[in-house]
Amino acid sequence: MLPLAACGGKLDQSAGEAIECRLPGKPAFETVCSVEKLSSPEGTILILRRPDGGFHRVQAVKDGRGVIAADGAEPVRVAKGQGASIEVDVGSGVFRLPARITP
Repeated sequence: MLPLAACGGKLDQSAGEAIECRLPGKPAFETVCSVEKLSSPEGTILILRRPDGGFHRVQAVKDGRGVIAADGAEPVRVAKGQGASIEVDVGSGVFRLPARITP
């Protein structure tokens, strides 16, 4: 895979799978963020990364059809996205994920 240009920097795809996100001040979704999937005793944890190095941790719910805050620091809002996706609004961005998260 090739790295993507993002805000003058590079997205390190070795840190996860590239996903679309809408960052503050941006009118549209762009493929400049990434997601990492980790297994934990509590379930599947997703780390949503922004191109500036910021990140949010969310946990896939048991049925795999949504997410909740993993750390509880910021509320997570989930809405149906386009096609087979969900839009996860947390902190400083909206991240587009597959509608079903598989462990």
